[in-house]
Amino acid sequence: MEYGLIGEHLGHSFSREIHGMLSSDSYQLHEVAKDELDSFMRKADFKAINVTIPYKQAVIPYLTHISDEAKAIGAVNTIVNHDGKLYGYNTDFEGLRLMAIRAGIDFKGRDVLVLGVGGAAKTAHAVAESLGAATITHAARKPKDEDIDIYSLKGGEQTYHHHIIINATPVGMFPNSSDRVADLEKFPNLEGVLDCIYNPLRTNLVLDAQQKSVKAEGGLYMLVAQACFARNYFVGANLGMEDIEKVYGKILSDKENIVLSGMPSCGKSTIGKALAEKTGKNFIDTDALIMERAGKEIPRIFKEDGEKAFRDLESAVIKELSEKQGLIISLGGGAVLRSENVRNLKLNGKIFFIDRKLELLTATNDRPLSSNADALREMYAIRLPIYRAAADYIIENNSNIESILDDFQR
Repeated sequence: MEYGLIGEHLGHSFSREIHGMLSSDSYQLHEVAKDELDSFMRKADFKAINVTIPYKQAVIPYLTHISDEAKAIGAVNTIVNHDGKLYGYNTDFEGLRLMAIRAGIDFKGRDVLVLGVGGAAKTAHAVAESLGAATITHAARKPKDEDIDIYSLKGGEQTYHHHIIINATPVGMFPNSSDRVADLEKFPNLEGVLDCIYNPLRTNLVLDAQQKSVKAEGGLYMLVAQACFARNYFVGANLGMEDIEKVYGKILSDKENIVLSGMPSCGKSTIGKALAEKTGKNFIDTDALIMERAGKEIPRIFKEDGEKAFRDLESAVIKELSEKQGLIISLGGGAVLRSENVRNLKLNGKIFFIDRKLELLTATNDRPLSSNADALREMYAIRLPIYRAAADYIIENNSNIESILDDFQR
């Protein structure tokens, strides 16, 4: 292996794609079991590697030299092999610092709670300290000294005074995206949340914070920034902010789902297929997938099984799709009526409400809840505020398709 990433489980990783944007050099994901780490590090058959959970501290004894910054933090995520001598660095620090600044979270004089005590948590502690935090506390599964029991953050009546939370644990990471490490209702003074997890793009912790109008950011920007700085160590490159922004924009655009919601006949499928052709993303119609799974048409599902059975199947399909990335998803008209669907879709996507004037909508017999004009009108009045509340963006579909597609680029 020339260049790559080592960790225990790497199925969630974007690192190969990011490094592929930075260089044509081969970059491999290499899963290393805990009992294999010693052999791997002693052999050191690589030019340079990145290191992720759970080895950012465990690799340190094998290094000939550790940068002052990495030594002070006590964690290494970048190792360069110079003629058999291993040099360790920490590029996570600058990546997380830039992510915090980009999110607009002010640490000065604030009380910070770092979730976790491993290598990522040590980096988070150092970043909070560098940005002027007044106090920094850790939450752990096995708390020591002044640590908080991490399990207390979800249960009981106790509240916490902290202004900023940094999640440096893997809780909420794909494929366990539904997990969350803390109940934010227990933090009445909360001003900011940073989550080092980047898959999904937005964890439930981040979405909980955003729902409370608290500044929050997932870990993708940190990942891209640390990769650029690691590349500088790998080969003496000179990548900077312009490169970080360019790669971040591209990887986010590639990974983020475009989710189309709106009334029946508002044009979701037409727009979705045109966007798929323009972007190269795969188009998925949830209604079509539901019919495929059920083995029958939607009117028949409603008639034979009832609306609840349809909605349950719809929610199961949406949960499955929400864990995937790089899709264009056209929702059934009532999908956003369940808040759990909206939440799941926002883990990896942005919801676009396709707003079409009532007089341009069409009632048809194949739509059980809008088979006539009166039913369509009543549905529109009830659902319009729900569509608007669920949407990240609103796109008006009252003109030609090209102008509508242009709206998605703005």
